[in-house]
Amino acid sequence: QVQLVDSGGGLVQAGGSLRLSCAASGLTFGRYRMGWFRQAPGKEREFVAHISQSGDFTYYADSVKGRFTISRDNAKNTVYLQMSSLKPEDTAVYYCARNLLENRNYYQQTAYDYWGQGTQVTVSS
Repeated sequence: QVQLVDSGGGLVQAGGSLRLSCAASGLTFGRYRMGWFRQAPGKEREFVAHISQSGDFTYYADSVKGRFTISRDNAKNTVYLQMSSLKPEDTAVYYCARNLLENRNYYQQTAYDYWGQGTQVTVSS
C-alpha cells in the first residue's frame, strides 16, 4: 500500500538550515496534496506546511512562515521541507503526510490518511 518515508532530520544549531525529504510509494504521487506536521515531546502534533498537487499553492503555519519552504518533485515522488533560520522551538519529530483527496482542510491532522515514520529535528542554542 501507501508508504511514506521521511528523512533528513538531525542536530543543527540555531540559525542553521536543514532539508527534510519524504519519499512516497504505492500511490500516484502527483494526484495528492501533501503536508508536513511536527510534534514536540508532550505537545500535540501541529501543522507546519502544505503543498498542492502541482506545487502551485503552498500554505504554512504562522510560526514557520518566511523560514520554511515546502516543495515537491512529482517525477521523484518526493516532497521536501527546506528549513532555514532554525530556532530551538522548531525541535520536534517531523512527519510528512498525504492529504485526503476529499478534504482540503490542510491545517487539520484528520485531513491526512498516511504518515511517514517521522524524522527527528533538534535545534540547539
